[in-house]
Amino acid sequence: MSSYATEQPSRAEVDAMPGLTVVEFGANWCGICKAAQPAINEALSDAQHLRHLKVEDASGRPLGRSFNVKLWPTLVFMRDGLEVGRVVRPESAATIRRELEQAAAAKH
Repeated sequence: MSSYATEQPSRAEVDAMPGLTVVEFGANWCGICKAAQPAINEALSDAQHLRHLKVEDASGRPLGRSFNVKLWPTLVFMRDGLEVGRVVRPESAATIRRELEQAAAAKH
């Protein structure tokens, strides 16, 4: 499992990212986050042209607060800087894939 990055971009930087992005919020010590990794990796492994940011979240971390993250892991799907979907505590790759497909097809 790749680790959640302690260095995080600003909300403005995330909002400026073109194309399809998934921002995954969690913590390296979080058991639920660790348990979700196989499903997340499976769902995102074939996604071409997808930017995947793994961001360590905690109380007071500005990026997670700007997305109103309450539970980990939370995957926020963005297209051209706009949130187009979200999965909180995913239990299967199929759930993540469905959200990813909807995000890829989203028009704004």
